[in-house]
Amino acid sequence: MSDLVAYVDGGSFGNPGPSGIGVVIDGSTDGTIRIAKWIGHQDNNVAEYVALLEALQCALGLKAKTLHVFSDSEVVVKQMSGEYSCRSPRLYSLNWICRKLARSLDFSISHIRRENNAEANRLASSAARNAQ
Repeated sequence: MSDLVAYVDGGSFGNPGPSGIGVVIDGSTDGTIRIAKWIGHQDNNVAEYVALLEALQCALGLKAKTLHVFSDSEVVVKQMSGEYSCRSPRLYSLNWICRKLARSLDFSISHIRRENNAEANRLASSAARNAQ
């Protein structure tokens, strides 16, 4: 296992509200991996970070060497790339954990438009909606 590409999204119905994450990982020898999980009542930014965390943990579990993440969350992308500092106490620990895990990989993250992240968005929305 070497190079993986992940599309991640987190969402909440209400802010905070019922929340879910969606992750789509391409490049696995077993084919595309799709993850949809209910994560309780969270705000949207927490859900976005939990989706990233799920992708990082999955990549490490698959013994990937490289992970490139696409996210439609400007906050997460810019905080992870160091362009924005993370001052929010509720996001700081998630940011710290994600950065720590990312150091174990050749990691990169890029911002994409929501319409280019439709499958991960659908998975996240489905997870949040189905657990209400």
